[in-house]
Parts: sequence; structure tokens; C-alpha cells
Amino acid sequence: MAIREIITVPNPVLRRKAQKVTRFDDKLQTLIDDMVETMRQAPGVGLAAPQVGVLEQVIVVEYFEKEEDEEREDAENLPKRLYVVVNPEITRTSTETVTAPEGCLSIPGYMGEVERFQAITVKGQNRHGQPITLKLKDWTARIFQHEIDHLNGVLFTDRASKIWKPEAVVEDKV
Repeated sequence: MAIREIITVPNPVLRRKAQKVTRFDDKLQTLIDDMVETMRQAPGVGLAAPQVGVLEQVIVVEYFEKEEDEEREDAENLPKRLYVVVNPEITRTSTETVTAPEGCLSIPGYMGEVERFQAITVKGQNRHGQPITLKLKDWTARIFQHEIDHLNGVLFTDRASKIWKPEAVVEDKV
């Protein structure tokens, strides 16, 4: 496994549509392993193959088993669930939407208010090519929508109603 470089705007690869994966070979397995390691090192909660310069439909997402655990003080010790989805496709969406802040490893230093579906169903394949279906809601659904957008050359800034640069938090030294 290796840490790959996360490409950032204005790299044109981020605006290109990723190709469907047809070969579930060692090269794909290495890409997936590298993406997981890169996402964790960044640190991030999701990563799409185009973000590491590979135009293939592969995403990895790692988020808490229970979304409410994110707010706990001991959150770093709680279990997270790793999702690897090849050729993901959103097949159902809720009518309800939620607007919330998002950031992106490929657009460092910026945040935006983005409206997303509250719940979605994603169909795709696991890393071995077997079909999978995921019913997702809330933040996990938001992460998946963000990563699937990357596969279509869409960035969160394209969907944001407002974009800003968060101010750095300066801690008081005692």
C-alpha cells in the first residue's frame, strides 16, 4: 500500500468523467488499498479515484457505525465502517433534502453550503465485483453523493449556495 498524491483544483482530471470498471484485477485491488490509506492519512471521510488521478469509478468512504458517535468526546476510539464501492450508482433518493457545510480534500481551505438528498440507495459492486446495494441516510448519504459527484467531474463548489474560507482557529496559550 502507498499514499497517493491527492490532486487539487484546477487540475483538469477533476472535471472529467470516470470510466466504468470492468476488470477486478490486482491493479484495482492496489488502487483500492492505496485510496483507503490515502484517505486515512489525509485525513478524510471519503475519496474518489479521480482525486488520485485515476479516471475509474471507484470510491472509498469511512464513517462511524452510528452517526451520532461523531460528536462524542471519545470518537477517535469508536468503530468506523469502511465502504468500498466500484461503479456506484444512486438508484433512489428521498424527497427530503438537507443543506449543510461540506469541504473537499481536492479543494483545500474552502467550505460550502450544499443541498443533498437526506437518504439514498446506492447500487454498485464490491472490490471483488459482487453486486451490492446500500441504503444510506444523513451524513453517510451526503458523503456518498459527494464522492459519486467526483466520478462525474462535479465538485461541491458547483452545487454550493455559499462558499467560504474558514478562519483558522487560534488556541490561547496558557
